[in-house]
Amino acid sequence: MGEVRFDLRSDTVTRPTAEMRAVMASAEVGDDVFREDPTTRALEERVASLLGKEAALFVPSGTMGNQIALLLHTQRGSEVIVGEGSHVANNESGAGAAWSGVQFATAGRGGLFGAHDVRALVRPPLEMLPQTSLVCVENTHNRAGGRVFPQRDVVAVVEEARRHRLPVHLDGARIWNAAVASGSSEAELAAPFDTVNVCFSKGLGAPAGSALLGPRPLIERARRFRKMLGGGMRQSGVLAAACLFALERHRARLVDDHTSARRIAEVLGRCPGVMSDADSVESNIVVVELAAPRAAEVVRAAEEQGVLVLATSPSSFRIVTHLDFPPGGADPAALLLSRAVERAAKAP
Repeated sequence: MGEVRFDLRSDTVTRPTAEMRAVMASAEVGDDVFREDPTTRALEERVASLLGKEAALFVPSGTMGNQIALLLHTQRGSEVIVGEGSHVANNESGAGAAWSGVQFATAGRGGLFGAHDVRALVRPPLEMLPQTSLVCVENTHNRAGGRVFPQRDVVAVVEEARRHRLPVHLDGARIWNAAVASGSSEAELAAPFDTVNVCFSKGLGAPAGSALLGPRPLIERARRFRKMLGGGMRQSGVLAAACLFALERHRARLVDDHTSARRIAEVLGRCPGVMSDADSVESNIVVVELAAPRAAEVVRAAEEQGVLVLATSPSSFRIVTHLDFPPGGADPAALLLSRAVERAAKAP
């Protein structure tokens, strides 16, 4: 493989900017396990205010944030209702079963579901059945191609969950993209939920870090679970400074990522053998559906052209635009990917 011109595998491949590195280097720090890191505390206060929640807890990753939420809300042997392809059930190494002892019930299609799906999946109180303990929504939805969960459906899902006295958790790793795409604020999107997980390294360009938000008593319990899981990071202000910088400087520019993703999808949609089009693109993720199971061949051909993408199934691959994707890069990247699709179609 030659020089990588465009790395479109994920919005987590970004590198800290020079300005971000500078604020990291000068961050005021202390021992956060003793609650003495002022930069970490400033980040927690800022993100809690931004999302309209009482408190926030800084954690190393979105996976840890989601897993702490499961520990807070569920009981071993219980069941969690999630959307099809949800991150918490499919992309966290089976942690829900390992740490919380839960199983998952899949609702709806394409990452979205409604109140009727919740109603159909809530278990009756019989001894031989696992009991439903939590409903989890993902917004935007990764595996569904960055889909935005419509807020009217969120409200209906939460209302149905409340009827069954169930808590509701939002995996809002890319809530920043959902806010830009929907025109709603992060606080509006987060308002119905008991707990919310947000990520600073997806879309915003921080090198690591997420936050779990919710009522203060719940977040105090979450702090203990974070310690159990090895998430007490001591002088975490070095990372928190990058997250604060990203939160204040990189949210507004997400619209550029959405525009680039849609433009790439428009160009690829004209290629023979491509089944998807730009109408399916709602944020910064493009899932390209192929007429034949040639995704692996497309990934290899694209890599030879200097473009990195991920196969998501035998007949689909994923493109994610991000902070490090250059301005004006959509057309050149789409041209190279079009060539890769054409080459793969001709492969024996």
